[in-house]
Order: sequence, then structure tokens, then C-alpha cells
Amino acid sequence: MSDLLHVSQHPLVLHKLALLRSSFTEPKKFRELVHELSQLLFYEATEDLALAPLTVQTPLAPCQGYEVSEQVGIIPILRAGLGMAEAIIDLLPTVHVWHLGLYRDHETLQPVTYYNKLPNEPDIDLSLILDPMLATGGSAIAAVDILKAWGARRIKFVGLLAAPEGVAALHYAHPDVDIHLAAVDSHLNEQGYIVPGLGDAGDRQFGTG
Repeated sequence: MSDLLHVSQHPLVLHKLALLRSSFTEPKKFRELVHELSQLLFYEATEDLALAPLTVQTPLAPCQGYEVSEQVGIIPILRAGLGMAEAIIDLLPTVHVWHLGLYRDHETLQPVTYYNKLPNEPDIDLSLILDPMLATGGSAIAAVDILKAWGARRIKFVGLLAAPEGVAALHYAHPDVDIHLAAVDSHLNEQGYIVPGLGDAGDRQFGTG
């Protein structure tokens, strides 16, 4: 499990995560921090992308360089994953973006799918599921189920915070999926929220709730 779980120790990630957690951080600043953290985690999650040689002409001479040779697809889980998706598009504008609508039933804590616009066949090499919170793991597991049934072969989960219960559940259901996070917190409370966490990521991004 340790080989598949990647918890960032980068100083900028740790610094921005503390600001993100604060109850005094207003929605505008919260969205900016989600954007910045998502880019840092995306950077770490894609360090194994394949490259192809590329020759470019500088103002002085030809120069040997590289270009990404794999097609990346990002799958933000609505709605909280939207802020993460925007950040990644800024870094890699060629990514394919497909949205999955999943919500957690507050009584059963099980995911319910309400939106799925994946194309008929996969045309990407790496699928990145984006969701700020990995709490019970239900939505992440459902998303991986959907992607595998669709035909995706290489899948990673990128989130900001997780509970140990969510990490364990996702690893148990899909032991081949890498998990990239800014932190793993203490536990889930009786309502299924991550403690100490940061509250509801969707509500805090969009000023609702």
C-alpha cells in the first residue's frame, strides 16, 4: 500500500494546506489555494509521464528537447473537483476533461451517479480522478469502477485530504490505483467528514452551505 500512497512533503504544499484548512479563509482565497495545491500535486502525480524527443529552434541554434508523448485525461468529480480541474488545464491545456457527477447519500454514505459524459471509447493513456476529499472512499471507488468498465487502464486518484478509512477502502477495491494527496488526516466522524479536515470542500469553494 505504501508504494501506491503518495503524500506530499513539499514545503509549499504543507504551507498552503494549513491556510486551506483555516476556517478564516474566505471562498475566494480558498479557491486560489485549491488551484495552487492542485497544480503542485499534479506535478508530482505526473512525474512518470513518457516523453518523446523534440528538436526546437532557439534564436541561436537547434536544441534537443522533449515533449509529453502520452495523452492525459482528467475526471473531476462534481462539484468539488471543478477547482482542481481548472488548475490542471492551466498547466497542461491538452488534457481531455470528462466530468463525473457523484454525490454521497447522507444517510447511507454511498455514492450516487447522476452525470456521466465519457465518450464511447477511451483515447487516453493516463486517467486522473480529481476530488479534494477522500473520505469514505465511496465516490472514488465508484469513479474507478466506471473508468475501468469504460476501458481505462492506467488510473490515479489526486486529492487534497483523505481519511485513513478512505485510503484503505480505495486500496482494497482497486489495489492498482496510485493515490496522490497533500495529507492523510486522523479519522472520519459519525457524519462521514474528515477530522480535522477542512469542512465541506464544495461549500467552501463556492460559498454555499
